[in-house]
Amino acid sequence: MQLNELEQARLRKTLAVVVPVFNEQAVLPAFHARMTAVLDGLDLSSHVIYVNDGSTDDTLEIIRCLAEGDARVMLVDLSRNFGKEIALTAGLDHADADAVVVIDADLQDPPELIPELVAHWRDGYDVVYARRTSRDGESAAKRLTAFLFYRLIGKMSRVRIPEDTGDFRLLSRRAVRAVCSMREQHRFMKGLFAWIGYPQVAVPYRRAPRHAGATKWNYWRLWNFALEGITSFTSVPLKAATYVGLASALGAFGYGLYIVLRTLMFGNPVPGYPSLLTAVMFLGGLQLLGIGIIGEYLARMFNESKRRPLYFLKDGLHEASGFGPGTAVRPEPCAGTAAKAVS
Repeated sequence: MQLNELEQARLRKTLAVVVPVFNEQAVLPAFHARMTAVLDGLDLSSHVIYVNDGSTDDTLEIIRCLAEGDARVMLVDLSRNFGKEIALTAGLDHADADAVVVIDADLQDPPELIPELVAHWRDGYDVVYARRTSRDGESAAKRLTAFLFYRLIGKMSRVRIPEDTGDFRLLSRRAVRAVCSMREQHRFMKGLFAWIGYPQVAVPYRRAPRHAGATKWNYWRLWNFALEGITSFTSVPLKAATYVGLASALGAFGYGLYIVLRTLMFGNPVPGYPSLLTAVMFLGGLQLLGIGIIGEYLARMFNESKRRPLYFLKDGLHEASGFGPGTAVRPEPCAGTAAKAVS
């Protein structure tokens, strides 16, 4: 018995591609050209959701131009710059598809890998993440710090967070629903993707240099990102502060006992001022370090307690309430200046 068109449409698999963008006018046209070539080759009904994270250049106008020539383009326009992790969440909130691919627009992650991600998803995996085998175009210092960070957080966290893996991945519908159900303010998406569980598999690839434009991730932002990940998924720093304090107390007790015994045996010579100052500064530094670690966790608890919405959209639209039907809007036709940028 032949299925009617309505039943065929219901059984047809759908794919959404979520692309967070912030000041990416230099690379967006090239990215979209490569992305559409990939989507054209898939037997899936697909659309691309661009999340404009408060861009200050012509990124928004370029997205409108792209939408004019491609009906698959959708727009989620945030009211200001909320950061990449929140922008990813906004895109997932508005994705209504059987599978969702998350990818950056800088073309370091190749859209041509998406068919392989889709193939593994069809084999039954809920999360198919792309693992970097190399990081071309990045400095040795950045490669080293990334290497150390992923190994460090892997050792500290109870959840196994895949090493050398960014946000580029495919999520099934139930995986997206699970991620969107977690509305915490401090979001380390790589950790959340791992925390939900479900069958996951890695796909290796070689990461290319940035196609155009400049990276938004300087060392200060990377340092804060690392702190976000560590404090979001492990309490080891708090435990370490406890153990360091205990070791310092035991050391001080032992040294005090040594002083008492030496005084009883050899008298009480005047102690040296430099050694006393060094001990005071050392212990004071440990105390401030412990207070700082507690402060990092306390600040996150304070932010979570306010229960503010994760983001707002422009034009009076508010955040989507968890995972649900897509509410991304079709952009208006582009202006002349944006058309020149696309051409």
